[in-house]
Amino acid sequence: MSTAHQPGTAPTHRVLVLGAGYAGMAAAIQLAARTRRRGDVRVTVVNAQERFTERLRLHMTATGQRLAEMDIPAILADTGASFVRGWVTAVDAQARTVRIDDSRTLHYDTLVYGLGSVADTSLVPGVDDHAYTLDSAQDAAVLADRLARLADGTVVVVGSGLTGVESAAEIAERYPHLTVVLAGREEPGATMNPRARAYLRAALDRLGVQVRGGTAVTKVLPDSVELAGGATVAADVVLWTGGTRVSPLAAAAGLTVDQRGRVVTDATLRSVSHPDVYAIGDAAAIRQGYGVLHGTCQSGMPTGVHAAVSIVRSLHGREPRAFRFGYYHTPVSLGRNDAVVQFTHPDDSPRRVCLTGRAAVWYKETVSASPWPTYRRMLTMPASGAFWPHGGRFTRLRDAR
Repeated sequence: MSTAHQPGTAPTHRVLVLGAGYAGMAAAIQLAARTRRRGDVRVTVVNAQERFTERLRLHMTATGQRLAEMDIPAILADTGASFVRGWVTAVDAQARTVRIDDSRTLHYDTLVYGLGSVADTSLVPGVDDHAYTLDSAQDAAVLADRLARLADGTVVVVGSGLTGVESAAEIAERYPHLTVVLAGREEPGATMNPRARAYLRAALDRLGVQVRGGTAVTKVLPDSVELAGGATVAADVVLWTGGTRVSPLAAAAGLTVDQRGRVVTDATLRSVSHPDVYAIGDAAAIRQGYGVLHGTCQSGMPTGVHAAVSIVRSLHGREPRAFRFGYYHTPVSLGRNDAVVQFTHPDDSPRRVCLTGRAAVWYKETVSASPWPTYRRMLTMPASGAFWPHGGRFTRLRDAR
């Protein structure tokens, strides 16, 4: 194992965490908590921005609502983890180096790859040129400015998944003078049980959202979108939420990736081709018994925590354990005063139980509150006694020693 150290001192194990999203921050804070007394582990988080992006709330930013500013260096303060701001421009998996802004090289002994995903704007002509996305707070702020200046007109939200539904509802509630169209290949709430799906659809109807389900957008033009079959829908603004893609850096580094470019992992979240690399969150193709995880905060944070625990076990000469995860719920906001929460089986199929209305609003706000105060409290807990929040419940972390 390659280490950097001064003569006469213990070797330092360098862990680089790429990406400071929900998964990356969970990994960094947990790893710092579990190695702070060792003195021979250095944890460094690399991210392009200092501000933590609450992707779960970007539809609120896009409608001009102010969110709490969360500064990554401040979140990491006193954890023992350090922060480097910069764009990751290359990974050399053989040399165990990461290039930052094409001007700086960082070395690692263990890499935690959590660069996440962005909206896939590459498959449909015109999306890159004419559509807005919600990939960052900056993107959301640009859309907010455009919407605020729109006296009337039509906003087309493309993608009938959770981001599309929440965005369409938020825009319709915030700007009732605008026509909002939600277009997607599936009906909104397609994965929910009949009661939850009906409630969601009724809420969209109440807000005046025009739903065009079962249709594909094939082209985005400056003033409209084209649908499969040749029909067009006039659009003053287009918000694209239809699908995601990941960075090509993992494939370029020679890591084994799936057809979508996500790092293929073994049962412990290590890269199947490079065991000194752990992949977490949206950037990883993590297989469970029911299939590959889809990218959500709900699954992302547990992957980060598990990677941290696994690294500590390896440092103690023990084999990491297999990662096991089951989904618990699908919370969907429908503006500020309404929501629906579909509880799920571990494979993400719907249960019969759901929450609606104010109870669902309270539940969603409770479980989607910032996790960092809880994670920071873990810094004073023994490794065998720590808990991490997930899906409205708390799960005991396995002892990493």
